[in-house]
Amino acid sequence: MGRRIIADVTSGAAEMVLVLELPLPVKAPAQAHASVAQFIERAAAGDKTAFEQIMVVSQQRVMSMTWRMLGNEADARDATQEVFLRVYKYLGRFRQDQDFFAWLYRVTINVCRDFLKQRRQHTDRFLPLAEETETAALNVAVDQDDAEQAVIQTQQRVLMARAMATLPYKERAAIVLRDLEGLSTEEVARIMKSRPTTVRSQISSARRKIRIYCNQYLTGKGREQQ
Repeated sequence: MGRRIIADVTSGAAEMVLVLELPLPVKAPAQAHASVAQFIERAAAGDKTAFEQIMVVSQQRVMSMTWRMLGNEADARDATQEVFLRVYKYLGRFRQDQDFFAWLYRVTINVCRDFLKQRRQHTDRFLPLAEETETAALNVAVDQDDAEQAVIQTQQRVLMARAMATLPYKERAAIVLRDLEGLSTEEVARIMKSRPTTVRSQISSARRKIRIYCNQYLTGKGREQQ
């Protein structure tokens, strides 16, 4: 399973590269939907083995989404567990004519919304940028020739995670689903129960805010080094 995801985000003439150290989601093949469909009815009736098969097919997608939305592994794992608890609880309400993965994404972003609300009531789970970069640098293998490049990539990852953390929930969900999960604008709109024009506006706003945040950080960093 891969570890790095690189996604190009284009806003007007500007282009940004998002480098996120996340578990690369296992892309479900075309037959995955059919595979899940055959387990849903059995799982809804209480068949735990069938539900485990649903988790096998979809757990990497959920973990990837929660990590991107929440920005740290601890919350992502807790949220992923909560997602599947809700899926198990409400699976009986799922209609066979629905897209299971779209339904799963909707459950996931709702869980992430709840976690973000809880987080605002507690301390920030992000480390200071310099501290997290230093910690990652210590984990670089001694014989690694491109240690400096690894640190730079870590800085980019942490910076992008912090930029994402500044976004309102709906903008964060929209840009994660569209630019990082690779769904179409129409699919994102259906998942978020919104209109495509609204989603496009949210994505545009999110890209602009991320660009401004990163530019401000890099500009400030440049002044410190002068």
